[in-house]
Amino acid sequence: MQIIYSSKFEREYRKLSPELKSVAKKKEKIFRKNPFSPVLETHKLHGKLHPNWAFSISRSHRIIFEFASEEMVHFHSVGNHDIYKK
Repeated sequence: MQIIYSSKFEREYRKLSPELKSVAKKKEKIFRKNPFSPVLETHKLHGKLHPNWAFSISRSHRIIFEFASEEMVHFHSVGNHDIYKK
């Protein structure tokens, strides 16, 4: 699966702690194998964030993404629950 990282995602990712970056990398590996793995808690978003999806990298941090095709995904944002408000 190809993942395209938005510039916003890259900026937000750089601001994460080293510990969260490590967890995010592990979760991305799981995501590449199965985006709907129960470990990720993948869920569809509603309202202004529709048609995006999100998955958990920790109790309080998420990655917002969009399926471009079966083989391509766009990562739009990463952070705590405040990313849902941006």
